[in-house]
Amino acid sequence: MKILIIEDESWVAEELSDTLQTIDNTIEIVKILSSVEEGKAYLGTAEQPDLVFSDIQLGDGLSFEIMDSGLINAPVIFCTAFDEYMLEAFDANGIAYILKPFTENAVKKSLNKYKDLQSTLNRQLTIRYDALLQNFTASQTQNSIVIKYRNRIIPVALDKIALCYIENGITYVYTHGNRKYVHNETMDELEQKLRPVFFRVNRQYLINKNAIKNAEEFFGRKLKVQLTFSWNEEITVSKEKKSKLLNWLQ
Repeated sequence: MKILIIEDESWVAEELSDTLQTIDNTIEIVKILSSVEEGKAYLGTAEQPDLVFSDIQLGDGLSFEIMDSGLINAPVIFCTAFDEYMLEAFDANGIAYILKPFTENAVKKSLNKYKDLQSTLNRQLTIRYDALLQNFTASQTQNSIVIKYRNRIIPVALDKIALCYIENGITYVYTHGNRKYVHNETMDELEQKLRPVFFRVNRQYLINKNAIKNAEEFFGRKLKVQLTFSWNEEITVSKEKKSKLLNWLQ
């Protein structure tokens, strides 16, 4: 069996290659590709593999771009850090997946799934990558949210997000790494999804518990929230929300 690996982390690609050949020493790894550009260039001239193992997010874009170009006719097993709730879209299209960090057993199961389907798969396998991309963009896991940034789709873990806020009618996500992203969901929608890790201290701010240093008394029986990092604006909590915030912090 000839297998192509598309993965931008070299150590992950090597580990996957070794695992595959440990499971079946007749497997031939025909190539390891690390980017969308490299994938398109290689597949434009190379012989089609029997099977592809592909990461979703590469350094220069999504691997869906390679599939969508029509350069791959082989079935694809996706390797991703997302959990099974997000990956229901892939199952609906008959594509297997393994979760990072993967185990030998998970890789073996995905290979067995390919072999079970081999009798019904053909070289002209058509995959609805547009539908997959829509589901990938719209979905999120309990531990991360998906953010569109330029031409990329970035999963951001909740513990990396310090706060979400509104400025001039635009919703922003701000990370502990001092990165700011425009987000297409409203604060109300984010509040519903990010509970109980985040608290809506007022109409403008939704704050991660790990970003709060302390809360101190403010005039008018309000509270002022002090963050673990420098922030130019004062963040206050109304007296109506004061007790809820204190209970949440406890």
